[in-house]
Amino acid sequence: MKTILQKISVSFRYPVSFTHGVFAPKNTTLAALLAKDRSGPRARTLVVVDAALAEATPGLLRRIEGYFRAHRATLELVRKPLLVPGGENAKNGWTSVREIMTAAGAEHLDRHSYVIAVGGGSVLDMVGFAAALVHRGLRFVRIPTTVLSQNDAGVGVKNGMNDGGAKNFAGTFAPPYAVIDDFDFLKTLPQREWIGGVAEAFKVAIIKDKPFFRYLCTHAAALRDRDQAVMERVVYKTAAL
Repeated sequence: MKTILQKISVSFRYPVSFTHGVFAPKNTTLAALLAKDRSGPRARTLVVVDAALAEATPGLLRRIEGYFRAHRATLELVRKPLLVPGGENAKNGWTSVREIMTAAGAEHLDRHSYVIAVGGGSVLDMVGFAAALVHRGLRFVRIPTTVLSQNDAGVGVKNGMNDGGAKNFAGTFAPPYAVIDDFDFLKTLPQREWIGGVAEAFKVAIIKDKPFFRYLCTHAAALRDRDQAVMERVVYKTAAL
C-alpha cells in the first residue's frame, strides 16, 4: 500500500474598516472595496438587511439604493435589498438561508460577485453561511450594526444557523471579504444592546490587555451614559484584540 500525505496551508487577510455614514454617497469606503477586485465593468452585489434594523432606521433601504445609484459606474445592485428577520430568529432553520441562496442563483451571482449583510450578529452569521454555500463561497461583506457585532461577531470568521434544536448546528469557517463598522448605527441602539455589547470588551481586556481593562473601568460611567467617542474607541480596540 502506498500513501500520500497531502498538506495545505491557506492564509487569509481581510480589512476591517471603521467609518461614519457608510451609505452616504460621498463616503467611498464601500465603493472602493467592491470596485477593487471586480471582474467586469461593475461589481454585482446582493444586499441583505436585518428587518428590525430597517424598521428602527427610517430611510435605510432608500439610502442603500441611492448609494448604488450614486456609484453606478462601478457598482450594480442586482435587486432591491432583501429583508430577513432580525435577532436569533434570523438563524432558526433554513428558510432565510434558502431565500438568500435562491436570490443569488436567480441573479446569476458568481464567485466574483458580492453579498453584503447589514445587521446584528445573528443576521451576519446566517447570511455568511448562505454566501459560503453558493459556488463554495461568494465574496461576503459584513456591515455589523450593534456593539457586540462590531467588536466581536462581525470581525471573526464564523458563520452558522440553528437547526434541530441546536444552536449553530450547521455552519462554516469562512473569512469575509471585508468588514465595515459604521459607528453611526450604534446611536439608535436601545440601552440594553448598547451596554450588553461592552461585555465582550471586558472579556478580551481581562484576557489580553491590562491597560485597556483600566480604561474600561475608568470610563464605565461614560459608557453607561452613551458617550459616543468612548464607545467608538472601545469597539475599535476590542475588534483589534
